[in-house]
Amino acid sequence: MLSIEGVTKRYGDFTAVNDVSFTAQPGRILGLLGPNGAGKTTAIRMAAYITIPDEGQVMFGDAKVGPASQERMGYLPEERGLYKKMKVGEQLMYFAELKGMDRKVAREKIKYWLERVGALDWVSKKTNELSKGMQQKIQFVATILHEPELLILDEPFSGLDPINAELLQDVIMELKDGGRTILFASHRMEQVEQLCDDICLISRGEIVVNGALNEVKRRYGKNTILMDFEGNPAFLDTLEASGAARIGTRSTRHAEINLLNGTRPKAVLEVAMPHVQDITRFELVEPPMREIFVRAVTEQQGHIDEADAAPSIA
Repeated sequence: MLSIEGVTKRYGDFTAVNDVSFTAQPGRILGLLGPNGAGKTTAIRMAAYITIPDEGQVMFGDAKVGPASQERMGYLPEERGLYKKMKVGEQLMYFAELKGMDRKVAREKIKYWLERVGALDWVSKKTNELSKGMQQKIQFVATILHEPELLILDEPFSGLDPINAELLQDVIMELKDGGRTILFASHRMEQVEQLCDDICLISRGEIVVNGALNEVKRRYGKNTILMDFEGNPAFLDTLEASGAARIGTRSTRHAEINLLNGTRPKAVLEVAMPHVQDITRFELVEPPMREIFVRAVTEQQGHIDEADAAPSIA
């Protein structure tokens, strides 16, 4: 188990993280989210023992994180760290030996994981001969090669096409099912909802939402309408301009309508009916993760532009 306990980190007069606490449990995935500059990367680096907190502590199991615990961790940073002129196989062996692996065991693991991610043919290629997506898969293999108990993954799907992103998602889920503790940071809300059991949302260096994903969604209530219709979607602009709703995803026949300021579903129908000929779906559901994100950050910061609150890792 990874426990972040009341950590604070300052850089001069700037407080990057202020009294932050969260826990990542074995066999579960914790999603770490926040706007640009929220303090997520600082928190991740403290978890990985790359940055030392000014206050509080980071525990992995029964001990504070330190050089010994790093051997039990696998850290995939947002800034990738492959050596461009080394061959893939040589590079993976180098990383394996840094983690204390026996060469024979490492050789078997390298073959297994390269085959698992469809990269065995690249073993003799230099990194600079690979595409960004290929490099990402090699970096991921380097992260999990030594079978770490704790995985810290910062934007693990960056540069991957949908097929390869799904492949890595499957591997991550297998590792979770095997009892690994996983801290996962991503700006892709659909990935958070697919993969994460728990979430921690940081804004301006402080936690604004923390808990099991299903409990967090229930806490925000059923305030989102999924609507399929035939007709003129202009009513969506009317709803948004009046402050009655915020429109999430939309197309000429579909809309995700997030109710605001006590707006009732009936009011949406009253605005829509003069513009549409048919409504084939009108369902009140729990809000998607993106809506929870925007609402939580807005409540903390006051009115902000959604582009400024766009979830990302920084």
